[in-house]
Amino acid sequence: MTKIIIYTTQLCPYCVRAKMLLQKKGLVFEEIKVADDKIREEMVKKSNGRMSVPQIFIGEKHIGGCDDLYALEAAGKLDELLDTVS
Repeated sequence: MTKIIIYTTQLCPYCVRAKMLLQKKGLVFEEIKVADDKIREEMVKKSNGRMSVPQIFIGEKHIGGCDDLYALEAAGKLDELLDTVS
């Protein structure tokens, strides 16, 4: 199964929306809460400088944030991506 990682913060509406879409699709994901500077630095490094949350990774591919995830879904490419990186 494809590993999905989502970096989030508490009370982030975009994080909630992204997790809801993943859950609606029945996907299992690892949530990493950005609670300290060390974790934020890790996220920024992995996402090529993006500091906003959520930051979503499917396999080794950086998807981006919530809007990017929903754009993939709207274009019908999210399932396709999930199939190719499993």
